[in-house]
Amino acid sequence: MAERRSGAAEGLSRFSEWADAHLGLLRGLSTGMAVAGLLVLARSVRMTTKFTSALDIPVEFVEKNVKLRGKVHHVTEEGLKVEHVPISIPFITSIQRKWQSKGLLLIRLAGVELAPSGMAWLQQELKPNQMVWFQLLGREDLALECFVLVNKGRLFSLCLNEEILRRGLGRAARIEGLAHDSHLYWKLHRRLLRAEVKAWKKKKGIWKEASYSERIRDRISSNKFVETLKQLVNWFRSSVGR
Repeated sequence: MAERRSGAAEGLSRFSEWADAHLGLLRGLSTGMAVAGLLVLARSVRMTTKFTSALDIPVEFVEKNVKLRGKVHHVTEEGLKVEHVPISIPFITSIQRKWQSKGLLLIRLAGVELAPSGMAWLQQELKPNQMVWFQLLGREDLALECFVLVNKGRLFSLCLNEEILRRGLGRAARIEGLAHDSHLYWKLHRRLLRAEVKAWKKKKGIWKEASYSERIRDRISSNKFVETLKQLVNWFRSSVGR
């Protein structure tokens, strides 16, 4: 028993000597752990912060194309008015609720030029307080350019940007906010173009309307002056033939 105690004492003594010799290292490790803890806390605070304006969202969130969630309140000509719903973490969230302000984010469907029929479809499709996910692609003044996703069951989500084009309720446009020579830009833009082509092939929505040249031809043929001129030419030809 005495030998065990002496062995334990000797081990403790050696550890104390090592700790004294590497005191700077231990202090550095403790400082590093403290800094890491603060960084984790800061990240948690950011992820649980409720954003009420596009300007509140950190630049790195937009640059990294972070996905956020929210509840749809209105569909307007400017875009979707969405209430941001942050991640909820006990203790942190309860404290933040005391000083969080109120406001709605303005979200545009990136890469889509909506037709009037597209806005009407969105107003029917999106119910009040419906949850959506929106991927940040760019920011212009107080508006966010996003890909907007709606959950359709546990395993399926619908991208509103693509669905609008797939139904022929809009046209594909440039994705504002993304560098046009980036891989992500062309990856998303190809998705939108494929959706638009499907509607064009099936003559859906705006693509089932007559082409511009066909409309001009129809207008000319229905013009009263042109009809009168045709009658005059036919009468002149019949008179000469006599």
